[in-house]
Amino acid sequence: MKASRLAKAVFGVALLGGALLAVTPLLSEDKLERGKYLVSIMDCNGCHTPGVLAGKPDMQRALSGSDIGFQIPDIGYFYPPNLTPDPETGLGRWSEAEIVKAVRTGERPDGRILAPVMPYHAYGHLSDADALALAAYLKNLKPIRNQVPAMTGATEKAPAPYLTVVMPN
Repeated sequence: MKASRLAKAVFGVALLGGALLAVTPLLSEDKLERGKYLVSIMDCNGCHTPGVLAGKPDMQRALSGSDIGFQIPDIGYFYPPNLTPDPETGLGRWSEAEIVKAVRTGERPDGRILAPVMPYHAYGHLSDADALALAAYLKNLKPIRNQVPAMTGATEKAPAPYLTVVMPN
């Protein structure tokens, strides 16, 4: 009798384990769908997709970084980086936790601060679940190799086209 109960218990756990394995991909798919939704409403493509800032978005290279930057007077020139998981030019070497930290605080894994135009102050209010879904989605994109122009200081020459703020006289 004891062996029969043990066999039923093991069988029940195996069935439950199989059910959990069957549900896990759905949860991951939901998480990735949530991340995709967040990328859309946060308008990540608005800065991080080539051509968008010129009115000619190249959606074949979506989120692979911009070829047009921003000038912040007295600070420098900033070019929105590649958010795809390309290991050389994108987020491929960043962990999901590092992406979450950058989105929420504006701090890169190497300690440098992201461009002041990145609205990390607003994104800092993302729930843990949403921040993790965003990071998971970015890590699951197709890697696209696209090196954006380097950020430069205010006294240096801009390496590529940029948008600027002009203060009225």
